[in-house]
Amino acid sequence: MARRKKGNPINGWVVLDKPVGMTSTQAVGKVRWLFQAQKAGHAGTLDPLATGILPIALGEATKTVPYAVDGQKAYRFTVRWGAETDTDDAEGQIVERSDLRPTRASIEALLPSFLGEILQTPPAFSAIKIDGQRAYDLARQGETVKLEARPVQIDRLELVEMPDHETSVFEAECGRGTYVRAIARDIGRTLGCLGHVTALRRTRVGPFEEAQAVTIEELEAAAGHDDGGAEIKTLLRPVESALAELLEVNVSQSDAARLARGQPVLLRGRDAPVMSGEAFALSKGTLIALCEIERGELRPLRVFNQA
Repeated sequence: MARRKKGNPINGWVVLDKPVGMTSTQAVGKVRWLFQAQKAGHAGTLDPLATGILPIALGEATKTVPYAVDGQKAYRFTVRWGAETDTDDAEGQIVERSDLRPTRASIEALLPSFLGEILQTPPAFSAIKIDGQRAYDLARQGETVKLEARPVQIDRLELVEMPDHETSVFEAECGRGTYVRAIARDIGRTLGCLGHVTALRRTRVGPFEEAQAVTIEELEAAAGHDDGGAEIKTLLRPVESALAELLEVNVSQSDAARLARGQPVLLRGRDAPVMSGEAFALSKGTLIALCEIERGELRPLRVFNQA
């Protein structure tokens, strides 16, 4: 007899506005507990120092996490000049200082060199695995961590404010695997003034934006209603929210049943897509499957169970 899963079959996305001081793992655990959900995961780690958008997938939404993780991300971050730390943020120990301070002109002249596909060396204190161990665990043990530079994509990097000669505020839009802490570190090294991140806020992950975000306090208040969980469920976004970049295909109930059994269906009618590639199938507003369109057929890749 199969073991019964603990919790309820809650399916959907919570666009959490993560508070400072909370790890991504702690945030997932908190949200899962508030919803009493069977399963949860997140789309893209946020450092404890960081705040902002942490999309948390519940139940069947965990099947769509890769699509959110691969989406473009946007950040607003503050850099303090004059010191580099071992973590590249304010939580670390200062390892080197500089008396130089950059001008607005020198910063703006440098920023174009950070755009497009560039090579970036991740911070030693990162979640990247080295021989099966997280780099930050090795760094905390005092080991010298050497990570190879790797290509990342930065689509926008702007200096938006200079409150004083010690600090600068930036906004960035970048692809998966880009470390904002490394951007700050490398700007500081190139200008000779050194620098580290003192504040970091993620404002977007793929289709998930600040306007959709809810706080832990709002979730706690909703969970406190004596309504069988109805209020907190209103804060869920649909499972297919993470699939905004894919083609949406609406299918009949009979075709939905075929897809649910793992069988392909023919795309018919004048509105049938002629393209090929990934898509997702809906039937009467219910997500049925992640699919691939090929040679006029809709072939299921992963089926959803939201009954």
